[in-house]
Amino acid sequence: MIMKCSVRCLFIVFGMAVALGFGQAFPLNNKKAPESQADLLAIQNALHAAIPKAKMATVCIDLGDGTGSGVIVSADGLVMTAAHVSTGVGKKVTVIMPDGKKLKAKSLGLMAETDAALVKILDDGPFPFVEVNRTNDTKLGDWIFSLGHSGGFNLERGAVARLGRLVRVANTTIQTDGTLIGGDSGGPLFDMQGSLIGIHSRVGPQLPVNMHVPVRVFLEGWDQLLKSEFVGEGPFARKPEKGKGFLGVATKDVSGGLEITKVGKKSPAEEAGMKEGDILLTLNGIRLETRLGMKGILAEMAEGEELVFEIKRDGKNETIELQLGAR
Repeated sequence: MIMKCSVRCLFIVFGMAVALGFGQAFPLNNKKAPESQADLLAIQNALHAAIPKAKMATVCIDLGDGTGSGVIVSADGLVMTAAHVSTGVGKKVTVIMPDGKKLKAKSLGLMAETDAALVKILDDGPFPFVEVNRTNDTKLGDWIFSLGHSGGFNLERGAVARLGRLVRVANTTIQTDGTLIGGDSGGPLFDMQGSLIGIHSRVGPQLPVNMHVPVRVFLEGWDQLLKSEFVGEGPFARKPEKGKGFLGVATKDVSGGLEITKVGKKSPAEEAGMKEGDILLTLNGIRLETRLGMKGILAEMAEGEELVFEIKRDGKNETIELQLGAR
């Protein structure tokens, strides 16, 4: 992707440079606009220093039917993203690193009313991560830059950087003029020292109106997010309804379990590898004896919940893990 280079919106790929110290206010924040070539060079140098580390920690989150962005904030693989990207609690997702490496991950908690969420990488670290601005000292007019996998992951292009300013501050939202598009959701917003100040949430009625969740919102709900709690009732995420989960098999009662007589096309069961003739022995450790018994267990489950089946195939016991789909 190529973007016009201007004071307001830059697409820049830089080499390594000496990093600016955290906690030092960016001098140009106090000016209404750059006044000289030296001011423009100061903006360039700040980006030159901050972007390399920020890009190393900016990841793509692949949910299977769509992608968003996120940013790693701890060496053990905690990823901050948007609730409408993670879409739920306890969901298996794939985190794609900047070099294209795919890692197993799982969504933790989310805050449905403010669009904040955490994802945890399950593979072993350590991972590159960014510093979080815990001082809550950003203010109107501050220069910022955003990163995200605009339009989806692209190894050759990498994460896209945009430059802008903070133009509005509200209780649970900050607004910038650094343009976002599809795929950027959940990506990081930085101050000019490379400190994380927000997560991309949504685009307003006009493309230059871009909304972000302040880091402060994440920190206030951090314990709940870590405990994989679903906080609030929307509008950015909806609690799955019990009984709405979809497995996609037909069965009949047989001695010792349930025999699969049909597997639905493109169903969670088919994608997990279940086949006609398999004998379902247990579901999440509960022995299966009748179709009605399994129906009763599934009636208490919702879309996205994890199931572990013990099955018998060709005389051998196997384990199949899957997530329920939507009915």
